[in-house]
Amino acid sequence: MAQSFDPNHFAVLVVEDEPLLLWDAVDLVEEAGFKAYAASNADEAIRLLERHSDIRVLFTDVDMPGSMDGLKLAQAVRDRWPPVSIFIASGHVKVTDEDLPENGLFFAKPYPPASIVQALRNISSKLAH
Repeated sequence: MAQSFDPNHFAVLVVEDEPLLLWDAVDLVEEAGFKAYAASNADEAIRLLERHSDIRVLFTDVDMPGSMDGLKLAQAVRDRWPPVSIFIASGHVKVTDEDLPENGLFFAKPYPPASIVQALRNISSKLAH
């Protein structure tokens, strides 16, 4: 049976290799009223995207171990799951507009939690229309 999509209950996939930062971001997403999935690298993220059709936002760090960094993951997600909105965060890498996939948003670490929550609410309101 096909899942119906409720734009007010979409999920956010948080990808971060630092456990404390990962769980802080997951808590932030959940406290804002959204479901969150957590992955510590791009390979886990891809597996979660393949299994969960409710994921509408990828929120990824840039600097990660594994087969691809956050920028490559963002591009792969843009190519394979075009409806997914992409948030990229980094405290080390300077990300330019040219580095971002189309309609991607960049947040420098440490980012103000309110800016992430506002961006999630903006996505939610767009999906509702």
